Amino acid sequence: MDTTRPNDNKRVRAEPADFETAISASGFGLFNFILLLAAIPAKSAVIFQTTTMSYVMPVAECDLKLTLLDKGVLNAMTYAGMITSAIFWGYLSDTKGRKNILVFGYIADAVCVLCSAMSQTFEMVAVFKFFGGFIVNGPGAVLLTYVTELHGNKYRARVVLIIGVITSTATLALPALSWAIFPQEWHFVISENFSIHSWQIFLAICCFPSLMSGLLFTIMPESPKFLMSQGKNAEALLAFQKVYYFNTRKPKSTYPIKSLVEEVPSRDGNINESVYTIEAKANTLTQRKHRNGLEALRDGLQQMKPMIRKPLLGHSIHVYTMQFCLLLGLNTIRLWLPQLFASIAEYEALNLGNKSSSNLCTILEYSVNKTATAVINYPETCETNAHVSMDMYINNIIVAVATLVGYCFAGSIVNLLGTKNMLICGLFISGACGLSLYWSSSGLTTLVISSLFIAVCSVSTSTLLSVIVTLFPTTLRTLVVSCAMMFGRLGALSGNMLFPVFIEIGCIPPFLMVGLVLFCAGSLACILPSPKKTIFI
Repeated sequence: MDTTRPNDNKRVRAEPADFETAISASGFGLFNFILLLAAIPAKSAVIFQTTTMSYVMPVAECDLKLTLLDKGVLNAMTYAGMITSAIFWGYLSDTKGRKNILVFGYIADAVCVLCSAMSQTFEMVAVFKFFGGFIVNGPGAVLLTYVTELHGNKYRARVVLIIGVITSTATLALPALSWAIFPQEWHFVISENFSIHSWQIFLAICCFPSLMSGLLFTIMPESPKFLMSQGKNAEALLAFQKVYYFNTRKPKSTYPIKSLVEEVPSRDGNINESVYTIEAKANTLTQRKHRNGLEALRDGLQQMKPMIRKPLLGHSIHVYTMQFCLLLGLNTIRLWLPQLFASIAEYEALNLGNKSSSNLCTILEYSVNKTATAVINYPETCETNAHVSMDMYINNIIVAVATLVGYCFAGSIVNLLGTKNMLICGLFISGACGLSLYWSSSGLTTLVISSLFIAVCSVSTSTLLSVIVTLFPTTLRTLVVSCAMMFGRLGALSGNMLFPVFIEIGCIPPFLMVGLVLFCAGSLACILPSPKKTIFI
């Protein structure tokens, strides 16, 4: 018995292994824990970059002299930067690797966040939020691909949901952090044209997750799946051995896989077509190490050809439209919630004896009129230190906790329902919640509906990304995720620009917009193709 085991091991080691076999042999343990630990500040950095202004606006309204439209612009500027950089980052990560993008991208984002914290005017904040979005879009999109490529099929779906849990935890941290900082009477005058307020200190602290992420990823290996797709099997084997060492605490030399398969196109026809792989170019890339800008651009365009050809063109348009609708609905409500809760708390404090009239439409009308009056009468109507009710922070924390519970619940039922069915149900439920906000009759009702809306819609976002990853080949996944997120962020930008405009028109238009786009996404989810019918490499 004992004598056959070494022979079996030799046979296994001598046989080239594919990626799934190799990653399974590396085990699951300490490395995966460290990877998910590193993902916490990484995902938090993206959430902080896109969400901090929604908490800053009620406090910095006077300091930055914000109109209602200005608030929409500040919420949208990060997404504008993300939209302009999507294809650029997708190409770099699919040709230059995941690790470098994560390291340098997060460090550069930390610099942008710090610059926005030092800004003194609305225009300065808007510019640095744009550049912050431009930069963080790269590592933000690569993170999901990188984490999933370091897990086998057995753990991949659950890992995506864990990233969702991290997202909701980061969302929970923001109101808690703002609650700790904003009530402080911090106001430092450095010079006549430069002063520091509590909201600027809040933004400065928010740069630490980005800085921490950039430093943590320096010790992580490159994605072995990416290395294999580039024909760098020797480097990929070293990455597998590193994962194996951390997970099993055994010497790297005992890793049972000694060679990896050479990844080649699996189709018989059009074998030179770059739609399915760029591994066929491995030799060319090796020989031409020093490419000029024109050659790099040509390779990038060649890599993007599959996105405008069947069968991937139809899949791309399908998921991009869903992502646009989903993030338009989610991020419009999510980013305006702190402002809505602040207005609700202020209105109910002024109308203690008339709670029955504190429906959301009445409060929105009050908030619009107050902002318009403040704009006309600056600076007389502005307080030196803006005070926001504690209810605003508590309500946002409750919404974040509800989202965290939603992710945990979804993780327990995803295998039972299946990702597609869970996505369909989530989109229709969130659409109904978004529309029902119009009939909210009190602050408590608004809190309950918005908590359910954000929780279900956030889970649906992670579920859709999980589906996207399974529908496209490895060498295009980051590009596809980047493009999908670009359309999603275009939706977020559109929603945040339209929301203040619709609010000034009336109460029903903004909520009707949110409900309809999510119903549209739910309808499209019903006809999503099965991953089993798609072609991967």
